Amino acid sequence: MKKLLFIPFFVVSVVVAFTGFACNNSTTDSSSCDTSIAVDSTIIPDSSLSDSSAKTNDTTYSDAKLTQKDYDEVAARLGVEPAAIRAVVEIEAGRANKGFWAPGKPLINFDMSIVNKFASKCGVKLSKYRSSHPEIWGASKKKYGSQQGAEWARFEALRSVDNTLGIYSSFWGMFQIGGFNWKLCKTKDVNEFFRLMSRSERDQLELFANFIVSSNLLKYLKAKNWAGFASRYNGPSYAKRGYHTRMARAYAKYKNQK
Repeated sequence: MKKLLFIPFFVVSVVVAFTGFACNNSTTDSSSCDTSIAVDSTIIPDSSLSDSSAKTNDTTYSDAKLTQKDYDEVAARLGVEPAAIRAVVEIEAGRANKGFWAPGKPLINFDMSIVNKFASKCGVKLSKYRSSHPEIWGASKKKYGSQQGAEWARFEALRSVDNTLGIYSSFWGMFQIGGFNWKLCKTKDVNEFFRLMSRSERDQLELFANFIVSSNLLKYLKAKNWAGFASRYNGPSYAKRGYHTRMARAYAKYKNQK
């Protein structure tokens, strides 16, 4: 997601792997960091959006895997085929279809280019932390036990410097949505986005549903226009990486499952 809507492919091996006042504080956020799009609500069908704020004070992690019933319910609300949503999951999270690496810790893809893009907007001078927080620039898979362990070490190091920048730094969950797109997911702030991503796969599914409605991607998923969807969801390299053809194959697989 080098541009607003672009979500890079989350490597399958990894699977087997706010508004506030002070952005340079690890527990508060700054409006100067709010770079997400303000969506014109007149183009969003309210019936397609879930209430992301419901029960958000409940932070209890659920290890429940998404079921066909979950896909059916959200797909019916969006007016798409469940197989179309499952195709996106397979491309973003891999065939394991997992949303979490460990209890309460969703799959993440830490992206240093995103960190560099938003650091100055959040009032963070990264060079100050090279010695004290070296993990931000790279963490050893060997030291942290796995690729996801290393990704989380980087995220947590950055989050200890600045909470908002830390959450912005990564692409989250089974749909790999950038933290800087919290508003398009219809959450009240970036912290709510983080809480919901960390709570359950069903929450991740609901955030994805809100995201594609808010960003006007729903029509491409409804039409099964894989190239149109992938070009906006995965970026201009989608064709080179074959996102659209892989998504079409995944859709056919789930469509034919009984």
